[in-house]
Amino acid sequence: MRDDHAPAAPPPAPSGPVRRAVHRCHLPYGAAAEGPYSVAVDPERAGWERSALRVLDLEPGGVHTLDTGECEWIVLPLTGGCTVRVAGEIFELDGRASVFDGVTDFAYLPRAAHAQISSGAGGRFALAGAKCERRLPARYGPAPEVPVELRGSGVCSREVHNFAAAGVFPCDRLIAVEVLTPGGNWSSYPPHKHDESVPGAESVLEEIYYFEVEGNGLGHHRVSPSRPGGTDLLAEVGTGDTVLVPDGWHGPSVAPPGRTLYYLNVMAGPGERAWLIRDHPDHTWIRDTWPGQPVDPRLPVRPREAGGPAGTPVPEERP
Repeated sequence: MRDDHAPAAPPPAPSGPVRRAVHRCHLPYGAAAEGPYSVAVDPERAGWERSALRVLDLEPGGVHTLDTGECEWIVLPLTGGCTVRVAGEIFELDGRASVFDGVTDFAYLPRAAHAQISSGAGGRFALAGAKCERRLPARYGPAPEVPVELRGSGVCSREVHNFAAAGVFPCDRLIAVEVLTPGGNWSSYPPHKHDESVPGAESVLEEIYYFEVEGNGLGHHRVSPSRPGGTDLLAEVGTGDTVLVPDGWHGPSVAPPGRTLYYLNVMAGPGERAWLIRDHPDHTWIRDTWPGQPVDPRLPVRPREAGGPAGTPVPEERP
């Protein structure tokens, strides 16, 4: 394990007036803390069946143990590196200085396993999880193999790290990706949903957004109802905030001017492991504008080292 990262401090407290949860699906920093986790969202707490997220802060020399239980988990370094021991395997994760410093390696933990996470220099680590049925082998995910996608164009440009997208990294139920949105841009746009099963068009997925904002800025995130009485949320989001999306049209996620917005998406559902979404019909026209605009020149946020793919533009594809 590399110990050349500076120890990670917890996310800074919001500046100005204290921001409080104004909606059952918006959990500001600290609102979902439990034990060693600054974020601890399990299916029971979220009121759904599968998706889970924990964010673990380790001091230099810190060690954390966990039983994976009914869930599969991916250990994803947000800040710093760590050693992961599970199922007789040892994975050394180099990690990264921050979520704004490119892709990271990661480790997959199977269900019904005992795991240990330790860090010589300290750091912050996301555990993206999902209740699952199959017990797959523990594995290491190398950073150079993470597909980097430049999605959208113009002010809708964003960078997607498809480290555990369906069809990229084998999991039983879990789907997880990272998104970086340059300052002033909109992502998760057009608004889209995946809250009903429509064969070939839409899959049911419970979704968690975990946010960090460069320089302790504040972004915004919208979820609008797709059915009577559905989720209706406009949230001011900062570093350490979490938004739950049990249903509804979600997007846009709006980055503040001059500050990159990061979010980790964690998804899982009852059916086939597939990300099938439908756009909000009032906004899908925005896709027709993308082919005539260049991808934001600020992307990728941190180009890969020489020899690795810097990112693939996909202006016509998904949100």
